[in-house]
Amino acid sequence: MQRFTGKVFTPDHPEYDSVRTIFPGGFDLRPSLIVQPSDAQDVARVIAYARENELELAVRSGGHSPGFGSTDGGVVLDVRALKGLDIDVAARTAWAGSGLTAGEYTKAAAEHGLATGFGDTGSVGIGGITVAGGIGFLVRKHGLTIDNLLAAEVVTADGQILHVDDQSHPDLFWAIRGGGGNFGVVTRFKFQLHEVDETVGGMLMLPASAEVVARFMELCEAAPEELSAIVMVMSAPPMPFVPQEYHGKIVVMALMTYAGPAADGEQVLAPFRALATPIVDGLKPGRYVDMFAGPEDDSYHPTAVGDNLFVDRVDTVVAETIVKYLNDSDAPLRAAQLRVLGGAMARVPADATAFAHRASKIMVNLATFYVGADDKPRREAWVADFRKALQQNDTGAYVGFLADAAPERAYPTSTLERLREVKRRYDPDNVFRVNLNVTP
Repeated sequence: MQRFTGKVFTPDHPEYDSVRTIFPGGFDLRPSLIVQPSDAQDVARVIAYARENELELAVRSGGHSPGFGSTDGGVVLDVRALKGLDIDVAARTAWAGSGLTAGEYTKAAAEHGLATGFGDTGSVGIGGITVAGGIGFLVRKHGLTIDNLLAAEVVTADGQILHVDDQSHPDLFWAIRGGGGNFGVVTRFKFQLHEVDETVGGMLMLPASAEVVARFMELCEAAPEELSAIVMVMSAPPMPFVPQEYHGKIVVMALMTYAGPAADGEQVLAPFRALATPIVDGLKPGRYVDMFAGPEDDSYHPTAVGDNLFVDRVDTVVAETIVKYLNDSDAPLRAAQLRVLGGAMARVPADATAFAHRASKIMVNLATFYVGADDKPRREAWVADFRKALQQNDTGAYVGFLADAAPERAYPTSTLERLREVKRRYDPDNVFRVNLNVTP
């Protein structure tokens, strides 16, 4: 790779093992080369190198994806060095490098009382979460991350460095908003920022019953758009803040953000607190950035399997199914994560972006830990059965939480055909295939 200015890691490099490690446990992928480009020109050189040497190319941002951020024997293009950030406070826009994490971006924007919604974890790279769609703490108030994407810089399979937006390469701009990493390497994003500073948020933990779960979801759906919640029905972790008598018991653990005045937020959150005597009540006035302020543990690499689906409702009958499946499992940690959607996300036309699930009501993530390779198959079977038990009329799924699945699960037929047309135009040889792959 002539004129390459970034970092290169080969298997004999002393930092190779730490650099190749991704967040999920259970993966031991050994790329022949890991490169961290310093700019878009470097990215183009890495793509050319991989193609010329017929090596599989994987693109890594934060490393949270289920094995897509690495490869065995191929080349990893690791964008973590692309951390430039230029915030235009007056215009409320920001050009952000794709190697930034959600926490880094949110912290910098918070200095101006501004925010763009990403996910719910600070260490996730903004590159991967954005091209998937981005469902986080501001989804009901300000939409998906891609609903706040104004433009991007994309390096294509043939090495072109393109500025894409609604006017320039609009087909590619449409595709990267929900189509994943199938079409090129995004090196910079231009985001819309919103005034989001004062919030009421944090974690609320309640004892779980079918009635509490169903009522909690009913309150989420009826709440103002300022409230977005990630409701986890799960086995209580053995953490210091959880009373010991609840360790391993099925509880409702909700991460909640009311993006508005504290007085209003307290009124909205009061009915949730009244559903049952809280086990932990961490809801309090603060700033939006506080939702990303938790410590990051680089040694934490959970071995887990999961799946994703959308459902139309979580009433008492559905909630009974959720609680039963969780109680019947003996996995060390298992969860059904429920996110009420709607609001700003639902007001975007379904064909405006490659994320087409605008009418979906509730997103469900199912996950369970496993211990060792022998334990994995039965945990996978449990997740598969759980998903079938919850499946309703909405047969879609969110690409950001899918691993071993066909793209037909993530995209309606018309959307997938349109994505394939864009793929044929920008990546006919399927260079970018280490993902939930849309083939040409």
